[in-house]
Amino acid sequence: MKKNLTILPADTYTVINKTVLSSNDRKIITMLYQPIIGYTASSLYFSLIDDLDKLELISDDLTHHHLMANMQLKLDKIVEAREKLEAIGLLKTYLRKDSINHYVYLIYSPLSANEIFNHPILNIVLYNNLGKIEYDKLLNYFKIPRINLKDYEDITVNFDDVFSPIPGKSNIVNEDIIKKDTNSLILNECIDFDLLISSIPTEMINSRCFSSDIKELINSLAFTYNIDDQTMISLVRDSINEKGLIDKTILRKSCRNYYQFEEGGRLPTLVYNKQPDYLKKPEGDMSKWARMVYTFENISPYDFLKAKYKGVEPTSRDLKLVENLLIDQKLQPGVVNVLLAYVLKINNQKLNRNYIETIVGQWKRLNVETVEDAMNITLKEHKKLKKIMSKDQKVKLKKENKESLPAWFDKDIDKINPTDDEKLELDNILKELV
Repeated sequence: MKKNLTILPADTYTVINKTVLSSNDRKIITMLYQPIIGYTASSLYFSLIDDLDKLELISDDLTHHHLMANMQLKLDKIVEAREKLEAIGLLKTYLRKDSINHYVYLIYSPLSANEIFNHPILNIVLYNNLGKIEYDKLLNYFKIPRINLKDYEDITVNFDDVFSPIPGKSNIVNEDIIKKDTNSLILNECIDFDLLISSIPTEMINSRCFSSDIKELINSLAFTYNIDDQTMISLVRDSINEKGLIDKTILRKSCRNYYQFEEGGRLPTLVYNKQPDYLKKPEGDMSKWARMVYTFENISPYDFLKAKYKGVEPTSRDLKLVENLLIDQKLQPGVVNVLLAYVLKINNQKLNRNYIETIVGQWKRLNVETVEDAMNITLKEHKKLKKIMSKDQKVKLKKENKESLPAWFDKDIDKINPTDDEKLELDNILKELV
């Protein structure tokens, strides 16, 4: 992973358009890319396009302060959004170091809807982020209507039926003419291809078997389905056809079937997602409450669980429970973090599925989407419970649970600045952030 340098508001940048952007491209960014990269990254993409000149070819030299003012975002959020655009292939960044560093941002077109819906990674992420109902709506929107032409005759004319040849210079070459251009989604190598290729007998394969596009597909599938070298060797061998070439369709199905068998029929998990930007609390508040909200919003449920378990890998049972909350119950990642923290705190560090499902049912009926909503509702429900208890029960509850209630149950928490120890505890959780 490339280490990013510190970027300053005074650092300048130039935007260069490497493609031809259509209105359909803008629709694809909003409808298909935004559910994957988030609103902020999509907004940055369009902001950079708006920086281009009237011919939409190149911008003037601009400062990053200009971007901060236009987008009303801090620079670290802009950099985070920029990296998402780079990772997904919509942007390439070049840097010239100087007293004032200068960046060049190359803009690329999005993939077509057909390419996204058939991509080994993007298609899966899109499905998981949207859920089946919204995914199917999008799929139907981009589907081409089928018309039965069996009873029709193709009467389309050819070029030379209309135009006559014109003698003249035949070797005219025009370079650097703008054209629609996309950039590949780039992954680090997940598979040892030297080991993979050497493990398959040469008599089984054609010399063109491991082309660059096949390697890219294998690497993407290994990333998407978390497949190790030895397993991938077996899956690749089983997908080689009689011509000694890899059948892409068979390989895709084999990888998917392997993952679903290993994971009890589930598709790749959402447990690594974080709270969407549009559901986050604005920054600036330094109270203990705000620090807790920030922590829940900016860590994935996987990393949160791992941090709570002192760096130990969460159990498959716990991960499946979290996956159910995200996929089947459609809770937001930050909300899931609050739920996990609450249940672990009041239930002796155990995740009781039945108890969790009872809470989830209520939260879904109340349409709880933000971290603050989740924290407030746990506080409200606890107060209700105390009201219906007898005096003796309240005394017992107070005695037993005084130290086991979540910190946000403190009525004055929004006025309290965290202690050094509390800051350290929250920072230890945040260290799990990518």
